[in-house]
Amino acid sequence: MADTFIENGKELHPDMKHLIDARATAGPAVTIAEQRTAWTKYSAAMSEPHPDDMTVDDRTLACGHGGVLVRVYRPASATTAAPCIIYSHGGGFMKGDLDSSDNFAWGLSQETAAVVVSVDYRLTPEHPFPAAFDDVYGVVCYVAEHPSEFGVDASRIALCGDSAGGNLSAAACLKARDENGPKIVAQSLIYPGTGLDQKGGSYDENAEAPGLTTAATEKYRDLYMTRPEDHENPYARPVIAANHADLPPAWVHTAQHDPIRDDGKIYADKLRDAGNDVSYRCADLMIHGFLRARALGPGGRAEFEAAVNWLKEKLA
Repeated sequence: MADTFIENGKELHPDMKHLIDARATAGPAVTIAEQRTAWTKYSAAMSEPHPDDMTVDDRTLACGHGGVLVRVYRPASATTAAPCIIYSHGGGFMKGDLDSSDNFAWGLSQETAAVVVSVDYRLTPEHPFPAAFDDVYGVVCYVAEHPSEFGVDASRIALCGDSAGGNLSAAACLKARDENGPKIVAQSLIYPGTGLDQKGGSYDENAEAPGLTTAATEKYRDLYMTRPEDHENPYARPVIAANHADLPPAWVHTAQHDPIRDDGKIYADKLRDAGNDVSYRCADLMIHGFLRARALGPGGRAEFEAAVNWLKEKLA
């Protein structure tokens, strides 16, 4: 590829320049408050407003464990009983909100003609595991039990999440299976952190990769799982589940230059080995967060289209 460039020793797709520049412009971030502010600036630099004909509203759902704020996107193309995607954002469990994930959430809705429910789950360190997981699973249950409130078909609910949100989506699928919970027809896991031990493989290969470092993943892990027993819980670490059978069809999408690439690849292998329908794709020459470039270049667009086309097929 003629326009590739080198960053931190990695040959990168030209579309990744947008992510790297946006992160640099967001400024230095040391404290958690600074990191959250920088994440907001980074996200905003690559965001666009949702289409004028899309209906978007924020509401608080009365889940069994408490209220959870969500943002609901309904595209003009949605039918009366539309399919539904419950989306969980990334940010290492300690960053991100409805605004930082807005661009991706409305894009999912627009491209799939589905109602998207984006979850503003609680963040660490204020709320360690299982708070975020409880929020996401609580929203899944609420939507499945109250489909008319969203104008959706309860038999066509998919989960989608990127990075930390991929972890939460995978874990919610496990619990739904384990407890005979809501029927989930598909799980789309975008560069997910599924709970591997953070050493060897892609963690060594991409330890200092642009976009996400191995040291950062270790920090996020320690803030999320604060008790020894959390590290043995498959709802915190889906990859360690004793049984990966009977789970929804999965799309697992990773980046070549990402320390958590193996989290996605190994999880996809475990799902496939257990007899599930699995599609795995690795974005060549790309870094963690590459779908933020969906409107900034042909490479990012192609990766986004691959992900949404799979969801459209599963939600048809």
